[in-house]
Amino acid sequence: MMANRELWQNALVQIELGTSETSFRTWFRNTDIASREGGVVHVAVPSKIVKEWLTDKHNKLILKTLRSLDPSVRTVEYTIHKSIASPVNDRKTPRQPSPENASLDLSSLYIDKRDNLNPRYTFETFVVGPFNQLAHAAAKAVLERPGLTYNPLFIYGSTGHGKTHLIQAVGNYFKKTHANKKVLYVTSERFAIDYINAVRSGHANTFKDQYRQYDVLIMDDIQFIANTEKTQEELFHLFNALRDNNKQIVFSSDKHPSLLSGLEERLKSRFAGGMIAEIPEPDVESRTAIIRAKIEQHGFSIPEDIISYIAENVRGNIRELEGVLNMIVCRSQLKGKTISHADVKALIKHNMKPSKGVSVDEVVRRIAHYYDITEKNIYEKTRKKEVVRPRQVIMYILREEFNISYPSIGEKLGGRDHTTVIHSCEKIKEEVKANPSLEAEIEHIRSLIQV
Repeated sequence: MMANRELWQNALVQIELGTSETSFRTWFRNTDIASREGGVVHVAVPSKIVKEWLTDKHNKLILKTLRSLDPSVRTVEYTIHKSIASPVNDRKTPRQPSPENASLDLSSLYIDKRDNLNPRYTFETFVVGPFNQLAHAAAKAVLERPGLTYNPLFIYGSTGHGKTHLIQAVGNYFKKTHANKKVLYVTSERFAIDYINAVRSGHANTFKDQYRQYDVLIMDDIQFIANTEKTQEELFHLFNALRDNNKQIVFSSDKHPSLLSGLEERLKSRFAGGMIAEIPEPDVESRTAIIRAKIEQHGFSIPEDIISYIAENVRGNIRELEGVLNMIVCRSQLKGKTISHADVKALIKHNMKPSKGVSVDEVVRRIAHYYDITEKNIYEKTRKKEVVRPRQVIMYILREEFNISYPSIGEKLGGRDHTTVIHSCEKIKEEVKANPSLEAEIEHIRSLIQV
């Protein structure tokens, strides 16, 4: 059975990936396993409020994580211990504050309920690369002449590309440098709920007055109010009132406003009257810069070849990149030494899966193209060597990366028996272990389908 400290260390690695950074550092700091009795794990916490929060908000995640590491765990109980040596503290880096300053550090993480701004989202912590230069420049321009230059500012891009960070950085800048300006960050969903509640309670005018008092209004995820006629009408009038008084408005969305189905044309027209900037998927150069910035924040160091490998193989959104880095940092600190290149490859392989939107036909197309054969050859009943190997690789990839059943793979690839698929997958799996060139080949193929 795993020792208490080792069990909790391993659990924290997984829990950190399932929670936000702020939540993890706030509620899991100064926690540890005090004891285990049978299947009951007693987790030591520093205060009553932490005990209540973990019980109400995180108990399912904690129990699930502990059970995945030790199936004998049946339940978790929380006990208050004023002084405990916590694995979270053990994983602190030299850049983090000492225990006597911990309260100051935590206070800097709290979101101000008056404006909903996260103090971590600043221009200083925003990593600029080729992929987001335009959006960053537009946001900085707003700071020079608020309400006049780029009003509204509209930032769009897929999830995890840094939109929320950038638009909140605008708010935090004004909050810090213009104490007389009232700033509010709100999601469009929250705006809609506030409006509906105000109408139902007969306080619609109070709602209007409340939102029109702000000098800087930042609204995130505008796509969520598409197809909501009354909410859009209220936003339209609010927009006009703020802009007519040179109040700065900032929006974000997952798509260009012209592509938002269900959004009124008059709103699309208003958005087009300002500055629209995209934050696309970060390129390799940008991912490299982000990795360097993040490991510096950790007070950690990673060899350049590993940084390059991560940047080239972890594609897509920044949150996935941060998740991989968190795992690497935690594993390194658990081992007490720098993580190896092989360990990093294994972490990425087991935690980064291809997009679920990639179809079987698309996987076949990309791998057939990689081996320079026609797609139809894959489905044919041929035993030509130049076709058999690519087909086996396709079966292996569909099984390992997409977890498709053996019978389904056989059916999709020309009606082959599932035993043939099993044999092919096992053959490639064993060859990969003994053949470095095939392993590199498979890694390259994985990168081709992770888009």
